[in-house]
Amino acid sequence: MYMPDQFKETRLDRISDLIESHPFAMLLTVAEGEPFVSYLPMLFDGAAGSKGRLLGHMARSNPQWRHLAAGSDVQVIFQGPHAYVSPSWYASPGVPTWNYAVVHLRGRPCLVEDEAELESLIERHTRIFESRQPNPWQPDLSGDRRTRLLNMIVGFSIEVTDAEGKFKLSQNRSAEDRQAVIEQLSRSGDQIEAEVARLMVEREV
Repeated sequence: MYMPDQFKETRLDRISDLIESHPFAMLLTVAEGEPFVSYLPMLFDGAAGSKGRLLGHMARSNPQWRHLAAGSDVQVIFQGPHAYVSPSWYASPGVPTWNYAVVHLRGRPCLVEDEAELESLIERHTRIFESRQPNPWQPDLSGDRRTRLLNMIVGFSIEVTDAEGKFKLSQNRSAEDRQAVIEQLSRSGDQIEAEVARLMVEREV
């Protein structure tokens, strides 16, 4: 992706934090010259390998799992918070723009074919995402129901070979203008805009 140097984010902890906060990803593969996209929640294990590993699953009826089985590199995109920035907020002249944070990961996929490993993957996903609920749901993977459900999905892991974050957070503006953007976004009352402001504050530290 287009990457001016001032917006490039290479710190794995910042990349990991964005994925954890925004785990719903776009998985892009190319088969016979045609791009194919699925939208899936994924988990990121930053301690696995040199650049981390992604874990996910999809419906067996989704033909994309066959692209993963072929072993060709895939692209995974995580969209973080984003917000419009008005030039009226600046002390110096400017133009309308958009602040945002995204992460692009490239890696080698591998199917999770062991049944026990697939069950563990599903339980891990469920535990993490249900922990945000006031009354967490508990999966019942037993007997015929277990076999039927596991047969309906395909698990996969992606060994990350390249991680690139783009955190466009007004780094090309003066400190005075950046502070004005932070104040405006913080006051907006919109949760996503407030998250952009928080990322800007973290970048200043």
